[in-house]
Order: sequence, then structure tokens, then C-alpha cells
Amino acid sequence: MSQAGDNAGKGLRVLVQFCRADRRYEPLSALRVRYAIEGFADDHPRAVEHSVLWYTEGKGEEDLVVHFFERVTERSALPPAAASGTFATLLPPSPLSYEGVIVKVRWCVRVRVFFTGGRDFVSEYVFDVGRIPPARLPRGDDP
Repeated sequence: MSQAGDNAGKGLRVLVQFCRADRRYEPLSALRVRYAIEGFADDHPRAVEHSVLWYTEGKGEEDLVVHFFERVTERSALPPAAASGTFATLLPPSPLSYEGVIVKVRWCVRVRVFFTGGRDFVSEYVFDVGRIPPARLPRGDDP
């Protein structure tokens, strides 16, 4: 599994392992993810949400669609009792990841941790669905 990490919040870190090292998936293939939560100190998690979603960036309206969502609240499945988790989903046939000039379509895994003290921490990890090459601006013939 390939790994990614995010430590943007006060020593808190979420490590994510994808089942494919290159994080490239074909439509309708299985996405399996393992994650670990580290550095949560005294403020213990009360819930963990993990999801798979796609979103658009660029000109015009931006869209966000959740493909898979699960919320874990059972105390025995939360840190410190269990500082890691797994989930899996079958990816849909579309949309495919796309790096366009005007619009981009991105897929990501999101892990969100809610703490007993009221704060939360969100960590996102981008992956690709399909193999559409990035769009390029046409080159002008200017010298």
C-alpha cells in the first residue's frame, strides 16, 4: 500500500495507505485504504469519518460529490483503543480524474477526526481514477 501523511494540526497526524502504490485506479476497481491516527495527546477522538469523494476546481461552479461515507463512533474502534482503521469501496465508472486548463476533476480520500473537546481535524489524500492525460494549452507560433 502506498503511504501519505498530513500533520497540519498540533502534532496530530493521519497516515494513509492506499492498496496501489501509484494511487491510480481504473473505473469500477476496488479502492482499499488503511489509516492510522497519531499524536492526538489528551483530547481523545469521539468519532472518525472516512470518505471517498470527487470534486471539481476551476472556473464556474465547483462541485463536490461523496461516493462513500462511514462514521465510526463505537468506543472500541476509536483511538486510543484502536488508533487505525480500514475501509474499502468499489469506484464508479465516472467521473474520471482530469487535469484540465479550465476545470479539474479530483478524487480524494478524506479522514476527519472529531475530538471530545469540540475541535476536528480533516486530512485529504488525492488519487486518480482513469488515465486521461493532462490538458495543455496550444503553443502559439510567436517567436
